[in-house]
Amino acid sequence: MKTSPGRFFEDYSLGEVIRHAVPRTVSGGERALYHALYPARGALYSSDEFARASGLRASPVDDLAAFHLVFGKSVPDISVNAVANLGYAQGRWLAPVWPGDTLSAESEVIGLKQNSNGKSGVIWVRTTGTNQNGRPVLEYVRWVMVRRRAPSPEGPDPIVPKLAAAVTPRDLVIPEGLHFDHYDVVAAGEPHLWGDYEIGEAIDHVDGVTIEEAEHMLATRLWQNTAKVHFDATNREDGKRLIYGGHVISMARALSFNGLANAQMIVGLNGGAHANPCFAGDTVRAWSEVLDKAETAVPSVGAIRLRLVAVRDGGQPFVLRAADGKYAPEVLLDLDYWALMPR
Repeated sequence: MKTSPGRFFEDYSLGEVIRHAVPRTVSGGERALYHALYPARGALYSSDEFARASGLRASPVDDLAAFHLVFGKSVPDISVNAVANLGYAQGRWLAPVWPGDTLSAESEVIGLKQNSNGKSGVIWVRTTGTNQNGRPVLEYVRWVMVRRRAPSPEGPDPIVPKLAAAVTPRDLVIPEGLHFDHYDVVAAGEPHLWGDYEIGEAIDHVDGVTIEEAEHMLATRLWQNTAKVHFDATNREDGKRLIYGGHVISMARALSFNGLANAQMIVGLNGGAHANPCFAGDTVRAWSEVLDKAETAVPSVGAIRLRLVAVRDGGQPFVLRAADGKYAPEVLLDLDYWALMPR
């Protein structure tokens, strides 16, 4: 048999390291397509000249484009038979990705727990993306609910990894040479710098974008994401194709430009949950909350910890949970991340 249905829950073992196919050489085309798919306007990722004035050799590939590329490598081995991608933790961007770099990825299984229904289970993996020189550019933990090939009451002994609640500021990696000594707020699009934000402050990003089926399909193919729930309408009982959660992340991040234009680079992923499914036709809006701030080793660069929440039609700004403590039904995404901002 030449073809493969992909891995199921019973195919994973604790400590297993999975090397993912296929290496991907990145070009400026990925940047152009990323900016065509999302209303992304961050100056550092839009302009070589702005990036050079900030100490970089040119504009890198967008941080979330790098994430999607590495994530997509892992899908055929980790989540092609997923019921849902449940969350993220301990993510760090370790080095910029430049046009011309070739990215590869591997994942280590760090946790397993079968569900009580015997039809699925949750796996935890730590995925690392590396460039052509073997240098890690990105690492993160995610956990995924995966179908069993055959239902069974028997499963492996449950091992649930202990994950840090957040990446500590001292563990954030500042790209070599980056500084904001001569930062141009006019070119960046907003005057609000690190010192202008207060912990606990909430920001309604005002704008909204309706998710289109064609754009979602293009994005998911661009990242070489092969999860069946995104492509095969017969894979779900409701006959709908589930929007890739990363598509919602990038859409919400792009919408956050209005109010957070100077949060230039994502460097840490503390946690995240896809709270409710997103489908074509949903209109996505976003709001953010400032969770923390920290100085870095570079005097002109500050770190800001943000909660980014995406909601669909009818969702209210600053409403995260319902009276029962669960996510409100309109909440699509709850993402906790660190970004770099000029001081």
